Amino acid sequence: MQKAIAHIKESLKAHYPESEISGFTRIIVEHITKESYTRYLLDNKPFSVEQEKQLESILERLRTYEPIQHITEDTEFLGLPFFVNKNVLIPRPETEELVELILNENKEFGLRVLDIGTGSGAIAIALAKHLKNTEVTAWDFSHKVLDIAVFNSKINSVDVSFRLVDVLKDFPTDRQYDIIVSNPPYILENEKSTMDKNVLDYEPHSALFVPDSSPLLFYERIADIALQVLSANGKLYFEINQAKGNETVEMLESKGFRNVSLHKDLSQNDRMVKAASPNPSTGGG
Repeated sequence: MQKAIAHIKESLKAHYPESEISGFTRIIVEHITKESYTRYLLDNKPFSVEQEKQLESILERLRTYEPIQHITEDTEFLGLPFFVNKNVLIPRPETEELVELILNENKEFGLRVLDIGTGSGAIAIALAKHLKNTEVTAWDFSHKVLDIAVFNSKINSVDVSFRLVDVLKDFPTDRQYDIIVSNPPYILENEKSTMDKNVLDYEPHSALFVPDSSPLLFYERIADIALQVLSANGKLYFEINQAKGNETVEMLESKGFRNVSLHKDLSQNDRMVKAASPNPSTGGG
């Protein structure tokens, strides 16, 4: 076993920092053996010939900077398991912070939630899992993406209503929502040079990038959607480009949203925006 671990470190040291290789090692061993890393170390069993072949295939793919989550086809989001592949964005820790903000601020029962651009379904599924008696709807424009999101809802035993919607073209107005949340594409084309190879080469660009000429393309469109389908006392939550926080706040205020606030992530970057519906109900509804 120690020989295999040493081989992993040696094979990857020219490509990744030591801390990242340590994380890979645990994931690789658990993926190949289907046992916990600690248990396998204690048993000190060598890999079989077939497992060694599997290891070499994984290492070869990692040396091309393919994300480990694509190789194992799984990741975690707020402690929940998710299937991922090249068709969906790998959920980020910053998005976990967005969901935690929503969970901390919304304790009511029976909320109606809409996740726009659901991807793997991470946001929608985590909210459905943790908010009590909540009706969660999730939109995406791709059949392939929605198939993955549906699969993830099943492995997490939650009910989410998934709908095929391209928000830049048209959208349904048959329902009202108490919470609308979105982590839309927000990276500018001119920021590609700052991106890691594993993101640029392997993750879906349609989920990442917007034209330099329209940095708030999706935010403006979703804000307009919210004006039609957000309930009178509803809230709108965005994950944002850290360089566009003030612009996003100003855009929402110009459309009449109230109590617009900018929130930082754990790295102290502007990362989330929250806003309240323009027309609050004065009654108890």
